[in-house]
This record gives sequence, C-alpha cells and structure tokens, in this order.
Amino acid sequence: MRIFSGIQPTGRKHLGNYIGAITQYVAGQDRGQAIYCVVDLHAITVAYDPPGLREAVYDTAATLLAAGLDPDRCIFFRQSDLQEHPELCWLLSSVTSFGELNRMTQFKEKAGAQRDLVSAGLFAYPALQAADVLAYRANEVPVGDDQRQHIELMRDVAERFNARFGETLVVPEHRIPEVGARVMDLQSPERKMSTTGGSPQGTVYVLDDPRNVSKKIRSAVTDSGSEVRRAPEKPGISNLIEILAAVRATPPEQVEREFDGAGYGAFKQAVADAVVDYLTPVRETYKERRSDEQALERTLAEGAEKARAIASDTVADVRRAMGVGPVR
Repeated sequence: MRIFSGIQPTGRKHLGNYIGAITQYVAGQDRGQAIYCVVDLHAITVAYDPPGLREAVYDTAATLLAAGLDPDRCIFFRQSDLQEHPELCWLLSSVTSFGELNRMTQFKEKAGAQRDLVSAGLFAYPALQAADVLAYRANEVPVGDDQRQHIELMRDVAERFNARFGETLVVPEHRIPEVGARVMDLQSPERKMSTTGGSPQGTVYVLDDPRNVSKKIRSAVTDSGSEVRRAPEKPGISNLIEILAAVRATPPEQVEREFDGAGYGAFKQAVADAVVDYLTPVRETYKERRSDEQALERTLAEGAEKARAIASDTVADVRRAMGVGPVR
C-alpha cells in the first residue's frame, strides 16, 4: 500500500485541515508507505507574496511534524524540489480534457475571487495535482470531502493514459474520513471552514491561543432550539457534533446521546474544552520545530531525495510509453 497526499502552504492551518487531512497523514504512516509534500507550486497559481510563501512552507512543515509526521516513517518533502512533478503534469495534459478542467468546482470558486488575473496555472491546477499523485503510483489519497472531484479527475487521467499508451500508471482511490470530512465555518455553517474565504471568528486555527479557541466555539452560530442533534435545519449544531465526534474519535450518535437534554451552553463548552485539549500538544511542539529552519530544510531535502527515486522512475516509464525523448 502506497499513500500520497499534498497540502497547501497558503495561510495558517485550521481545525478542518487538521481533522480532515493532517490526522489522516499521521495515521497513514502505520498503514503503508506514506508520502506527503508541501505543494508550493500550487500556491503560486493565485496572487501571493514570495517571501511570505517561503515562511508559509516552513510554517506548514513545522505544523505537520508537530502533529506527528515522522521523517523516519514517511517521505516528507517540498513539491518544488522535484522537477518530475511539473514535467509529468505537462505529459499528462495530453490525456486531460479542457472540459474536465473547466468543470472543476474549485476552479470556478477561486477564479471568481481573483481581481486582476485568472492564471492558466489555476485552470491547470487539477492536472498538476494528478501528476503529484500519479508520480508515486499511489494506491490511496487521504483527502477531505471537497477533493472528491479532483480525485475522480486523476483516476480518469490514469485510466485514459493506460488505455492509450499501455498499463503504466496506478489508478488511485480516495480515503475520506467518515466523521469530520467537512468541518464548517462556526459563524457561517453553510460553508466549509477556510483560511482564505472563511470568517475570522468562524475559523479555529491549529495554533490559536486556547482562550481564542474556546471563545470561537462558544460563540458558534446555532439555531433557536435547544436539542443537541444533527438535522438539515440545524447546520451549526450538526457541525459542532461532527467536530466533537472527530476529536474524540467516537460516532456522532454517541455525542447526541451524551448531550441529550443538556442544552447548547453545556454542549458548546464541552466541544471547546475537547478541541483545546486536542490542539494543545501540536501548538506546543510547533514552537520548537518552527524555530529551527535549518533542520526543516534538511528534513525537506532528505525527503525530496527519497521521493525523487520513485517519481523519476515513473516519469521515465511515461516518457517511454509516449515515445518522448531518447530510447531508454
């Protein structure tokens, strides 16, 4: 079993990132060969600050290491350190249709938020994402629920390539957590929690001060009722139930039974306390990791060498199958 996933270095990591992706990364180290990267090439598809991007890469790397990624048990690297990713993206673009890219929901959302330029890179983002995964012939991709469409695209690309050029690529499967796959904004529970598009008070950051975490959760929007149960007309409470269930690693039904008749005040406080306890070890370890940038660079560079050994073989096989370059 080979597992691959990448994480954007843009913005601070929030609770949704942590529950939906980062905890899956850590668990994947015990289930197979785990390969993870900080996808800084994806980050440049929208307006950004170059010095800030470098800082964000270190921030993200330190957060993942603090959360439990172990370079001795996984391959962890920076995407831009490998030329194989953009090269494979270009090669696979020959079996990626314009229509597929044009239908990507996230492209439409992100394009609508751009004021000056909608880059071709943003449009081709899913093709690079497909290359990221297919370069490692990964069997499984741990992602949040919002990435389903992108996983389907990379599956289609792999199948189309294999049908046209011969069996070369592995068709990956997604792994989406049953609980906490889509953590919503605490102030606007109809939309997912987000660093860029969410509300400041509705977004709980992994590195938030415990008092801020508690305040945000206790101030979460709810409905006019008092029942702690999931329902379409109760998106705020449903979101908090999912969060507590994910943090405790228990079924949502158990949370509903435990707080039956308790009221919103007691329930929100319980969620706040649980999330604070959940994030405290990461926040404390992060400070130590982030302070040593040289160590972070060494970790990323060593991971890149290990990743290159796998990705270069895949790119060579793809080139040969396509008739590109000299005979191998």
